[in-house]
Amino acid sequence: MRKICSLLILLSHSLFIYSQQDQNTPKYRVSLSDLRMTSHAKDSTANALVLYESGNSFVDPTTYRLHSQEKHKIKIFNKEGFDHANISIYLYQSDNNSFERVTDITATTYTLEGDQVITTKLDKNDIHDIEYDEHHDLVKFTLPNVKAGSVITYSYTTVSPFMFKYRGWEFQGDIPKLYSEYNASIPANWDYHIKLVGSEKLTINESEVKKGCLTGGNGGKADCSVSKYAMKDIPAFIEEDYMTSKSNYLARIDYELKTFKGFNGVHNDYSKTWETVDDELKSDKNIGRQLQKSVDTDDLLSPDIMNMTDPLARASAIYDYVQEHYIWNGEYRIFKEVSVKDLIKERTGNVSEINILLHNLLEAASINVKPVLLSTRKNGFATKIYPVISDFNYLIVQAEIDGNTYLLDATDKYLHFGQLPFKCLNHYGRLLDFKNGSSWIDIKDKNVSSIVYSVSLELKEDNAMAGHIKTRKTGYYALNTKKDYLSNKSNYFTKLQNNYEDMEVFDFEVTDDDINASQFSESYNLEYLTDAIENAIYFNPFLIKFFSENPFKLQERTYPIDFGFKDTYMYMLQLKLGDHYSLVEKPKDFSLGLPNNSGRVNFSTKLIKDVVHIFLKINFNSDFYPVEYYPYLKEIMNKIVDTQKNSILLLKRT
Repeated sequence: MRKICSLLILLSHSLFIYSQQDQNTPKYRVSLSDLRMTSHAKDSTANALVLYESGNSFVDPTTYRLHSQEKHKIKIFNKEGFDHANISIYLYQSDNNSFERVTDITATTYTLEGDQVITTKLDKNDIHDIEYDEHHDLVKFTLPNVKAGSVITYSYTTVSPFMFKYRGWEFQGDIPKLYSEYNASIPANWDYHIKLVGSEKLTINESEVKKGCLTGGNGGKADCSVSKYAMKDIPAFIEEDYMTSKSNYLARIDYELKTFKGFNGVHNDYSKTWETVDDELKSDKNIGRQLQKSVDTDDLLSPDIMNMTDPLARASAIYDYVQEHYIWNGEYRIFKEVSVKDLIKERTGNVSEINILLHNLLEAASINVKPVLLSTRKNGFATKIYPVISDFNYLIVQAEIDGNTYLLDATDKYLHFGQLPFKCLNHYGRLLDFKNGSSWIDIKDKNVSSIVYSVSLELKEDNAMAGHIKTRKTGYYALNTKKDYLSNKSNYFTKLQNNYEDMEVFDFEVTDDDINASQFSESYNLEYLTDAIENAIYFNPFLIKFFSENPFKLQERTYPIDFGFKDTYMYMLQLKLGDHYSLVEKPKDFSLGLPNNSGRVNFSTKLIKDVVHIFLKINFNSDFYPVEYYPYLKEIMNKIVDTQKNSILLLKRT
């Protein structure tokens, strides 16, 4: 529906006068200043801006349903901001056919064209219901007639029977917000853990008690805790390289139900202790009982493996067997439909099935093992304050052998013994010990992953360059390269050739190419003709670059830098000039360090007799840097990128 409001500027002034009188107080009503706005003063790159949003959650005193009302007002600056006119509302449904629903959807687009404000309302026929997955439906709609400069408003109410899922609120999003407010009214029957996430600070944090807000049978009454939370001038959350899930850092408020007390005296505890959770997991059919399943090692393992006297060799052989014979089907499902018996029969299974089989085989071979629950990097951090089992989405195995601890995952055939997939490097996990009680352990890679390039070149009299390159990678760099190479050797060599424009690559050779070797080495020769201008050659010695651009581009980063593992980069080049050329100009040497000896870059160029020696070494001595380190990391990365762009000047001798 399209409604054109022919408003002269004078009339507009009277309609929007309240907003102009108090522009510091955000309102849901659209003002003339909202429509005239062309950019956000504090973030000129923003494609859209939340001018105002509010949420209000409360328990209906008649139905005991949780009602959550939302209002949003957004300014669209340009076409790139049009996506913010596409609205999706996720609604949860349980296995017992209880479900959430949405009501009272209204949405309007406002556009200023000359002296006229054109309003276009959402047609109810343009609201679509979609089955999203087995536990969620999706309600979608798009604001109509959106143009650059439009202001959109939309509101709706969700109604939920699930009080264990009290509505949380995200104060921060991927565009900046002027004002975001959330109001929550919680009857005393329900007691929640309340968690504020992120680095942004609340502008308003108020609470009061409302007497007798809920009435039950036999005249029972409950008071309500009424809270108001708000933030102003919230920057956009921009994802950048080297971070875990943004849910770890996005400014928001979450609720986790601890207890419920009914008017009839019923008391249910939902927030449990780890002692209680350990007991439940021990008897759980998908975890504890599967971990206690006996496996017939005679049917699965050769006598040679079981007769190995060295426990580390025996454990490694069992690990190799599981990697080789069982395929991960891509499913996590760590608490659902886990069957070691089915895995052995079908030879394919989910994460829990494969690693529980590994656990049981190692235990049968007299190796001290325990399962570990963890949350992957994309899944976010598991809550430490109290047990939230739904936070975990992965299961691995810890093995203790001769005083050393190894963390194992057999779902990836390329992993070497003691190496976890990168997605698992999420700081900590919960070690399950059904005898002595579970505990938190660190999930870290103990080793340093490295890339070392050794380049040897010779410049001939005819300006031709010929040489040899050796590459050695360890840790996660070896893992990734090994996967690329072994999955398609021909394609790998083609990509290698394409990396060297105008150069001929030949005599390619790979060593350490065992599927689960801890390192990967390759070598090859190359030849090419340099460009000489009046007997001068500008030559960039970095045939291979570690970083083509600085991954750190934000003016300010509000979340830490998480590499996942410690690493080292080294580039060594020897360029033999012979009697034909002289080194005239070279980049300056430098050494630049991070605070607290947490990293360093060293670069040098030396001429020894007729050989130019280039050396670049980058050390990141930590896998995790707090946000205060960001300016230093940004500076050091700029220096690395600039250094790799520098050339040396060679002059032909006459």
